[in-house]
Amino acid sequence: MKRQVAAPPQQGAGPRKTVGRRLKKATKWELRLYIAGKTSRAVRAFRNLEQICEEHLAGEYNIEVIDLLKEPLLARGDQIVAVPTLVRKLPEPVRKIIGDLSNTERVLVGLDLRRRG
Repeated sequence: MKRQVAAPPQQGAGPRKTVGRRLKKATKWELRLYIAGKTSRAVRAFRNLEQICEEHLAGEYNIEVIDLLKEPLLARGDQIVAVPTLVRKLPEPVRKIIGDLSNTERVLVGLDLRRRG
């Protein structure tokens, strides 16, 4: 299994960056992280998301980072009103989590990886 090296959002990098593990079969989890530049909050959100994915999604995920400073019109499609925002595209239904994703329990519940309790 080949692992694509993930790095936090980089200034000067392309506006879209896809990271995560690629499997021979289709990726089960499609996640988009919307940011506005390389801020400390954006970097923290990316690192928190990557850690959660590694621990709970068994490598079956894909993260697409979208920098709205470079592609502001992309905010419309997912109705983004704040950044950073995580959008779970697959599996459906679409879910959104706003913030730096530091509250792991809240993120797990928001992604429907753990039941509220």
